[in-house]
Amino acid sequence: MALRPPRRVRVVEEPYRINERITAKQVRLVGDNVEQGVFDINKARAIAESQNLDLVEIAPTAAPPVCKVVDYSKFKYEQKKKQKEIKAKAQKVVIKEIRFGPNTDDHDFEFKLKHAINFLKEGSKVKAYVHFVGRTIVFKERGEHLLNRFSEALGDYGKVEMEPKLEGKRMTVILAPLPPKGK
Repeated sequence: MALRPPRRVRVVEEPYRINERITAKQVRLVGDNVEQGVFDINKARAIAESQNLDLVEIAPTAAPPVCKVVDYSKFKYEQKKKQKEIKAKAQKVVIKEIRFGPNTDDHDFEFKLKHAINFLKEGSKVKAYVHFVGRTIVFKERGEHLLNRFSEALGDYGKVEMEPKLEGKRMTVILAPLPPKGK
């Protein structure tokens, strides 16, 4: 009969020290229905225990460490909720690309310009590039002129974040939307 290796149990590390895991001799006590102040650790644990709550170390680097008398599971839930809100409020940068050829005519230019205006109004960045295919690379100055004209036409809606720059067979310019007037 073959022996199986022992099963590994994954231990989840708690982000906060609670109750007996708090190592400080004195702590600053905060929380609802608690006399706030600096207490001996045993006295602070007794206060938390008398209310059937946990003593949670929320600021371990403070002198003395700050501990809160709270229900630990409820505290963890609120912390997760706060993290979700922060993540939801974080702005995600969207970059929309617009492609030109070195010989793009005026109608196509105006059409792509309208799209770029809409992209900037909705808060997206615009990456416009001229793609040089084959021998069209000899028209670099046409591409640069086209991108400069494009960025000047978008001056009321966005600002140039990166000047026209040739990278391989592409000359690229990046425009960022202007902040709203109210802010």
